Amino acid sequence: MRDQYHEDLDAITASLVDITRLAGSAINHATQALLDGDLRAAESVISGEASIDALYHAIEASAFDLLARQQPVASDLRVIITSLRMVADIERMGDLAVHVAKLAQRRYPTPAVPPELHATVLEMGQVAQRICAKCSSVIAGRDLTMAAELERDDDVMDALHRRLFSMLLDESWHGGVEAAIDVTLCGRYYERFCDHAVSVARRVVFLVTGEKPIVVSDVSDVSA
Repeated sequence: MRDQYHEDLDAITASLVDITRLAGSAINHATQALLDGDLRAAESVISGEASIDALYHAIEASAFDLLARQQPVASDLRVIITSLRMVADIERMGDLAVHVAKLAQRRYPTPAVPPELHATVLEMGQVAQRICAKCSSVIAGRDLTMAAELERDDDVMDALHRRLFSMLLDESWHGGVEAAIDVTLCGRYYERFCDHAVSVARRVVFLVTGEKPIVVSDVSDVSA
């Protein structure tokens, strides 16, 4: 009976890895859609939201079932509660990738990002995908060293986000109000995507050590 219980706990962790990989694939294709005006890529991200949501609900159901049946304590309880919080962050990452894809869809057939901002937004997309891949590895291996790396990677995203604003506010910007709004939104989506990944990494640190990492501020959600 206890063997099955621990298999169920391991299954939750495996599902968390799976949903994180789905979120990473979503942000990758959303970036492609945004920069290339690729309608098919945008639609694949939007339709793929159903798979992320289904896995999110399945993880929740498994966790609640274990809470009800096994009444776990100590470290096992920490695994289940922390998993519930992590999956909420990861599901939100999927939502943010969809927001990027919908922005690309609205501007089709024209790419939503002006050529002069292309390189910066491309780098934001690459950083987001890299952070998500590391987040998946942190969950799978409970890797505290890689969890710390995510904090530094997030600093890179924050710097890119500031650069984007600087370019929009520069006197040389003549891209118009609509493009400025689009770029501001997509920059925010990438930045929040990575914030949620960092939040997941911090929860893994808590899961392993029982102590919360000291941070300046916690992730707060933004409206869809």
